[in-house]
Amino acid sequence: MKELKTLSNDQAITEEMDAYLQAYMETKRFMGSVLVANGDEVILNRGYGMANLEHNIPNTPQTKFRLGSITKQFTATAILQLQEAKLLDVNKSISTYLPDYPNGDSITVHNLLNHTSGILSYTGFPDFLEKMRLKTTIDELIARFKDKPLEFEPGKRCEYSNSGYVVLTKIIEVVSSHSYPEYLQENIFKPLGMNDSGYDQHELILSNRASGYGFLGDNYFNAEFIDMTLTSGAGVLYSTVEDLHKWDRALYSEVILTESSKQAMFATTVESDLGTEDKIYMGYGWVIDTHYQRKRVLHNGGINGFSTSISRYLDDFFAIIVLSNVETTPAQAIGNDLAAILFGESYEIPKKRQAIELNPSIYQTYVG
Repeated sequence: MKELKTLSNDQAITEEMDAYLQAYMETKRFMGSVLVANGDEVILNRGYGMANLEHNIPNTPQTKFRLGSITKQFTATAILQLQEAKLLDVNKSISTYLPDYPNGDSITVHNLLNHTSGILSYTGFPDFLEKMRLKTTIDELIARFKDKPLEFEPGKRCEYSNSGYVVLTKIIEVVSSHSYPEYLQENIFKPLGMNDSGYDQHELILSNRASGYGFLGDNYFNAEFIDMTLTSGAGVLYSTVEDLHKWDRALYSEVILTESSKQAMFATTVESDLGTEDKIYMGYGWVIDTHYQRKRVLHNGGINGFSTSISRYLDDFFAIIVLSNVETTPAQAIGNDLAAILFGESYEIPKKRQAIELNPSIYQTYVG
């Protein structure tokens, strides 16, 4: 496997990244753990700020963070594994596996995977915040959206839908005859030695768990509670930067998925609805784009108290993993700046905002 020159011994790059992240931490807009690697060679692997402010426990590379939508790539991998085992076909309708699902004959598993199903995303419903504290079974969750009209004819356009990945979770459980957490544990986490990853639930006593925070003005506050059963295979997992590095490395082999499955996962056949000037494509649990003239696959995650990002530069074997326990942290923007450091591009050091004195007479200018 051809890789770029080893950078892990280039102390200047490591120190430049660390200085950037220390500066970001000083703005209070970032706490978390970050890992940057070139293949197996780790360039940076450090924690910043506190995993728990009340008990003064620092973030480390072993701190466990809620992943939010990074969960989707694991859900998609489980579906592709089941296809490899000939237990399902992504091109078949979801009614093949869930006979009672409304409009199930017109929606394929493929449509769920790349957000072209037309199923409304339940996280956008007006009552979402009202219900997010309630423990919910997967069938109760599906019942919230399954009878609502489709936003568009399946396959006609791309619209990000957390609901689609809840339906995929149900399909995994039906087809495999295992619960979603059992399936992932036995078929992904255990084989890869991802011992610090799993299905999150607030009742679980979890060592090295990060507490999630919001930030407003100049102060942190505890994030709003969400029962993780509400997130299902769209956002329920936790992990560490080191486990996600193992995940990155595994995706260059056929330990977890065959080459044909990975080609399907990263296919650039569906343009994303994310609305930027550059072309962005929606794969199976991943977004595909070009960044600094390099092919990149990535995904962000956001959930109460947490902001996450994983970016993989496939031809260069770089991985940039940013896990933050501050929900307003721009994790992907941080990842982009770390990539700029790697590739010798321009970026800005974040600066702490400071109050300034103004002559009160200037206020009159803005009256009305």
